Amino acid sequence: MSENVAKDQLEAVLARIPYARFLGVRAELAGDEMTAILPYAERLIGNPMLPAIHGGVLGAFMEMTALIQVSISEGQARQPRPIDVSIEYLRSGRPQTTFARAEIKRVGRRIANVHVEAWQEARGAPIAFLRGHFAVTPRADAG
Repeated sequence: MSENVAKDQLEAVLARIPYARFLGVRAELAGDEMTAILPYAERLIGNPMLPAIHGGVLGAFMEMTALIQVSISEGQARQPRPIDVSIEYLRSGRPQTTFARAEIKRVGRRIANVHVEAWQEARGAPIAFLRGHFAVTPRADAG
């Protein structure tokens, strides 16, 4: 797949997720790796005393990262659907841009197993992990 086709596909997937548009989520491709970007905005703060990004925003951002990665990597007929998701919050997300990458561990005929890592300043210092299973529907022409 050419880089332009992959970027167009990535933008199309993001456009189909209204909450991603609301949060301002962007994504960048570097070869086969997709990095999702959650730009900081005041409305993302859940605890103004710290301040810290709302855990629900962070969880949704990581889930979207997994959905986008499965959609663009596996050529899905429609958007994957979450079956179960487990999130480990390691530290508070500070009021700054947050990044995430998804790694597809395994894709079967019906289910994809995906791990997502979110970080802010350094990838080696993650702020949260997501592990999830997603129902997949391959394209009819795939295979």
